[in-house]
Amino acid sequence: MDYLPLFHNLKGRNILVIGGGEIALRKVRLVQEASAIITIVAKDFCPDLLEMDARDKEHGCNGLHLITDGYQHHHMLDLANIVMVIAATNDRDLNRLVSEHAQAANILSNVVDDPKFSTVIFPSIVDRSPIQIAISSGGDAPVLVRLLRTRFEALLPAGMSKLGSLAGSFRERVKAKFSNGSDRKAFWEEVFHGPIAEQAYANNLDEAERMLAHKLESTDEFKTGEVYLVGGGPGDPDLLTFKALRLMQQADIVLYDRLVSKEVLNLVRRDATRIYVGKTAGNHSVTQDNINQKLVDYALEGNRVVRLKGGDPFIFGRGGEEIETLAEHGIPFQVVPGITAASGCASYAGIPLTHRDHAQSVRFIAGHLRSGKMDLNWPELVQPNQTLVFYMGLNGMETICNQLKEHGLDAQTPAALIEKGTTDRQQVFIGDLDSLPEIVRKAGAKAPTLIIVGHVVSLHDKLAWFNVTEKTQ
Repeated sequence: MDYLPLFHNLKGRNILVIGGGEIALRKVRLVQEASAIITIVAKDFCPDLLEMDARDKEHGCNGLHLITDGYQHHHMLDLANIVMVIAATNDRDLNRLVSEHAQAANILSNVVDDPKFSTVIFPSIVDRSPIQIAISSGGDAPVLVRLLRTRFEALLPAGMSKLGSLAGSFRERVKAKFSNGSDRKAFWEEVFHGPIAEQAYANNLDEAERMLAHKLESTDEFKTGEVYLVGGGPGDPDLLTFKALRLMQQADIVLYDRLVSKEVLNLVRRDATRIYVGKTAGNHSVTQDNINQKLVDYALEGNRVVRLKGGDPFIFGRGGEEIETLAEHGIPFQVVPGITAASGCASYAGIPLTHRDHAQSVRFIAGHLRSGKMDLNWPELVQPNQTLVFYMGLNGMETICNQLKEHGLDAQTPAALIEKGTTDRQQVFIGDLDSLPEIVRKAGAKAPTLIIVGHVVSLHDKLAWFNVTEKTQ
């Protein structure tokens, strides 16, 4: 993070602007909207600034002061209690000098179009006051920032400001009714996702206020929370469903496993409690029974709990066991499917799991070793025209390849191992049943991985589209 986003209260505070042209005008308009007291120093002023000054005086305001002069260090020293200096001239050296003076005095400085010499920068703003969104690229991609702002403007209803103001007027009453923070969050989320919000968006403020008052009076405290079993997908956060993201943003507590990527985990609500419950092969410091009980206990405390799993909760994710426990204790729950590793990793590796000319069926198989063995129905797995996908198969890869050969698959059957699939760290190892183990061991591949066996692997060279590292025989 190059810059820490902050929202400053500038009401009644002194801002010094150096420069009187169009560049300065844009910044002056922004800080004026924040009710700052603005002193502008320049040899000449553009017509709009002169008009703003005249209008300010006409209305008896005291928020704008124009000083016709070239910048001198004393201008900064003479003005008491400056909170920020904006250098907005077309003289780059002068702008940097102003910034140096400001920083020497521990005053925030902004050099227009020169973030390297600024201690603060102005973001692009989506204003639905009291709701505001600030977007910045640190000066690296201003066109991209404008594009994002346009998208946010289209997404947020114009009535969002009215809904925000209505919520603010009820804030203390809701706080008095619900002493528990989790209950308050649950109450407001029901308000913001329901008909009260729609009435505010439609500018029916009296009706929205009436409905909100009635809801507050009629709602009792939330006694039991809820558990959301959420599939986090194979790693790329863009593969999350809308529902998964929404529930992750609502959660009070998140229990996540080791297959959840950092990028996906970063989309969880920032003030949610995060609890790691990952298990690795041979290391089950947090048992499944313990995880099940944690879900029950946290929900009974009134929390909204997300159980965040890599891939899909119902495909080798033991999600069924977890919701069985929840059902036994009467805990309400929802299940949000995720893109499973087989689908996601194969797609990003350019390997279709089925293909008219190569495979008419696909099998998902748990490929981990148990006590050094892998008891599978091998004769069924060597049938023609099918694709085999082995989850958790890295440690047992030699056993998988040898058993498939022993039970009739040709040693030259194409095979692939995908490491950290769908992420920018993805690597694809291509070989066959004979060569793949040596290729993978030599490269030092690490979990999470996925093994695909079948003639569809031969399509990788033609269909690979994701920019990753490929290693072959």
